[in-house]
Amino acid sequence: MKKIYFTLFAMIIGTVVVSAAMAFEFSADVLHKMKGQTMTSRMYMKDKKIRWDSQSQGNYTIIRQDLNTSWVVMPKQKMYMEMKSTKPEQVPQEKVKGEISRKLIVTETIDGHPTKKYEVTYKDGKQEFKSYQWIATDINFPIKTAAVDGSWSTEYKNIKTGSQPATLFELPTGYQKMAMPGAGMDGRMKSGKPPREIPAQTGGH
Repeated sequence: MKKIYFTLFAMIIGTVVVSAAMAFEFSADVLHKMKGQTMTSRMYMKDKKIRWDSQSQGNYTIIRQDLNTSWVVMPKQKMYMEMKSTKPEQVPQEKVKGEISRKLIVTETIDGHPTKKYEVTYKDGKQEFKSYQWIATDINFPIKTAAVDGSWSTEYKNIKTGSQPATLFELPTGYQKMAMPGAGMDGRMKSGKPPREIPAQTGGH
């Protein structure tokens, strides 16, 4: 289950990074690096719908901001977990949440895209942090974001713009719902108990 939680945490990071590009549809390979761990996934985006396919685990995550819901789908088990958000995401903006200032550092090319590298200062609670952000000027997209101290980074490669199939963002038919371990209806963890199956079947495509 730890691998699933790492996946979910990485997805949250990725969602923040891609927030500036919610206006167009695309797919991309994504490299998440954090605390010595690296996760590679394939991402698809359509409107306010995001899908992440984990290359190491075989699972995938669907984030439906239009429904304030996320699903972790496990094809091998033909099961899925669902998380509801009581605080829906704000309309995504290019500006980093809590941003105080940004400074242009250099222009450089990443994965074939011309970019502008910024040092961004932002506030989280009472603390200030700095991160680097590379904006691809040809597609107006944050192609890479990284902590100044190198503790984490998210990078997008092989970006392909264009319409994405709606079926990518729906639950597969016949999968059984599994409860998040120790989670309440709002998705917050309340105990360390193992997951239990819920006798419910999906009816999507």
